[in-house]
Amino acid sequence: MIHEESIKHNSSFTIASKIRDYMLLSKFSLSFMVVFSAVVSYLLAPKIVAFDWTMILLIFTGGMLVTASANAVNQVVEKETDALMQRTSKRPVASGRMSEREGWIFSIVSLIVGLMILAYFFNLLAASIAAFSWFMYAFMYTPLKKVSAISVLVGAIPGALPCLIGWTAGQDELSMGGWILFTIQFFWQFPHFWAIAWIAHTDYSRAGFKLMPSVQGPTKYSAIQSVIYSLILVPVGIIPYMANMSGIISFWIVLAANIFMVWQCIRLYREMEVRAARRVMFSSYIYLPMVLLSLLADKII
Repeated sequence: MIHEESIKHNSSFTIASKIRDYMLLSKFSLSFMVVFSAVVSYLLAPKIVAFDWTMILLIFTGGMLVTASANAVNQVVEKETDALMQRTSKRPVASGRMSEREGWIFSIVSLIVGLMILAYFFNLLAASIAAFSWFMYAFMYTPLKKVSAISVLVGAIPGALPCLIGWTAGQDELSMGGWILFTIQFFWQFPHFWAIAWIAHTDYSRAGFKLMPSVQGPTKYSAIQSVIYSLILVPVGIIPYMANMSGIISFWIVLAANIFMVWQCIRLYREMEVRAARRVMFSSYIYLPMVLLSLLADKII
C-alpha cells in the first residue's frame, strides 16, 4: 500500500515537473505579455465591434503556441550559453532535464498548430506574419546576439509584430492602425531590453552576448540611448489620438506613461546604478499594458 502511494506521488511529481519545464521552455510569462499585445490589437481593429470570447481565446492560443515555439528554439540553440549564465542555467534544455530532440518536437508541433489556428479561424495574412516573426526571432535575432548589439534592433521587429498579427487577424488587412501599434511596441522595447541587459550584464558578458549600445556595457552612452528612445515614444504615443484611434482620456494616460518612462531613463543616466536600471525595467512592464488598455478602454467607452 505504501509502495503504491509512493509510485502515485512520484508520478504526480514527475508530471508537475514536466509541466514546469514546458512552461520554462516556452517562457510562459514573457509569451503571455507578447500575446497580450496581439489580443488587444485584435480587439482594437475597427471590424471587431463586439467581444467574442471564443475568438479571443483562439487568437490567444494561436499566438501563445507560435511564441512558445520561438522561445523553445531559442533555448535549444542557446543551450550551451544558457548553461553559462546564472539566470538561465536552470532552463530545461540547458540543465539537461530535457533533450534537444524533445525541445525541437515541442517547437515544431507548437508552431504548426499555432499557425493552423491563425490561418483557419482568422486569415492567412495573420498566420504569415506570425511565421515571419517566428523565423526572425529564432534564426536571425538569436544568432546575432553574439555578433553585435544590432541584434536588439533586429529582435525589436518580431517583438512588435504581435501587434500586426492581432490587427490583421481582426481587420483582415495591413492598415495604418496596426502599423501605429507596431511602432509603439517597437520603440518601447529599447529602454525595456537595455534595462534588462544592464541588470544582467555580467551574465550576458560571460555568455558572449553583445546587447548593450556601448561595447563597454553599462556606460553613460548606453544610458543616453535609453533616454533617446524613451523620448521618441512621446510623439509616437500621440499618433493614435491624431489618427482618431483613441480619445482624450487615453491621450493623457499615454502621455503621462511616456513622461514617466523618460524620467526613469533620465534617472538611470544620472545615477548609473543597477537599481535605476531595475526601475526602468519595472516601469516598462507597467507601461505597455497601461498604454494598450487605455486605447482599448477608449474604444469600449
